[in-house]
Amino acid sequence: MLNGSAWIAIAIFVTVYGIIVSEKVHRTKIALVGAVALLLVKIMPQEEAIVKIDFNTLGLLTGMMIIVAIAMRTGMFEYMAVLLAKRVKGDPLRIMTVFFVFTAVTSAFLDNVTTVLLVTPIIFSITSSLKVNPVPFLVSEILASNIGGTATLIGDPPNIMIGGAVGLGFNDFVIALAPVVVVIGFITNWLFLMIYRKQLIVSPEAQQRIMDLDENSYLENPILLKKVLGVLTLTIAGFVLHKALHFDSATIAMGGAAVLLLVSGIEPEEIFKELEWNTLFFFIGLFIVVGGLEVTGVIRMIAEWGLSITHSDIILLNALILWLSAIASAFIDNIPFVATMIPLIKSMAQVGNIDVSTLWWSLALGACLGGNGTIIGASANVVVSSIAAGRGYPMTFLAYMKIAFPLMLVSIVISHIYIYVRYLM
Repeated sequence: MLNGSAWIAIAIFVTVYGIIVSEKVHRTKIALVGAVALLLVKIMPQEEAIVKIDFNTLGLLTGMMIIVAIAMRTGMFEYMAVLLAKRVKGDPLRIMTVFFVFTAVTSAFLDNVTTVLLVTPIIFSITSSLKVNPVPFLVSEILASNIGGTATLIGDPPNIMIGGAVGLGFNDFVIALAPVVVVIGFITNWLFLMIYRKQLIVSPEAQQRIMDLDENSYLENPILLKKVLGVLTLTIAGFVLHKALHFDSATIAMGGAAVLLLVSGIEPEEIFKELEWNTLFFFIGLFIVVGGLEVTGVIRMIAEWGLSITHSDIILLNALILWLSAIASAFIDNIPFVATMIPLIKSMAQVGNIDVSTLWWSLALGACLGGNGTIIGASANVVVSSIAAGRGYPMTFLAYMKIAFPLMLVSIVISHIYIYVRYLM
């Protein structure tokens, strides 16, 4: 039976979650208010609340934000995008494919929001030259960013949270998830091309306008570019080797950020202004709010319920986590959802005395890929749709969902088969 403190923690959590979903108040504000409310009603002392904050996640995010903020000053991303468009001779279907691959690969090593902020303006430039509707390219970009981000530890916030919480490294995510992500990416892109192939026919003159673009004009600081590429290479190598080096992912990311700040010659104040402080403080508040459910026994009770309805069958548990994560993440932000699920899965391991290692992969696949289902399913989706609306190309909830939701379901079916065949047979 739940005590009074547990019901108060539930009330605060539900209120915070409901307001986040409604988007009536900025999610960072309400997460911090919820965290303070837990402390004021003495659900847990401040010292315990601080322990609930995953500083490995925060450090990893902060370090990568600094590296990306400096990298954006070089024009390297714009250069690559224009170069790829020219390599396929300005053919719109092939441009869509190379942009899908470019966005997916970039999202595997940068966070999704940063990737779409870089790629979206380039898509508008390319589609303007081709004189075609940019919306199909933008939807393809959203799908690619969420699919590509699923493949690595640093590609999507849910993965960062999972890795930080249970000690999974960069290589663990790549080995476990990259194979199925490649398959999902290939099939999603092919299906998308089949949907839009008749709408993406342009004249030879339009293709020539793409060929006339000068990719070198986008490179702004060649010296800084060399420094960025050097530090980025070392940072990624550090992620790959971090278990052998006995360093946490946050240490690697912050180390790379510190070195790049030092060698770039850019003042820290200039870079710090561009960091996504809203995201970082949102995580802080959220970790504390979910911690309230954990310390009052609510998470353990839900874990016991999940074990009872599946009879502790690991195959059914994987299916439950995968599909619940996917459907939920299509309609609500996957970050607070994953923050809730992590302690829940840990409790399942303790209560049921079972190996839950495969459940982490089901959670990652469901949460990251499920975000593709609707226009509000992931932060990258919201960012792209906002930019599109500002440029006169509104992407409605239903119009996006009609295309993306079935493709999301296909990706979850593939993930279900993959998890079963690779880990559970």
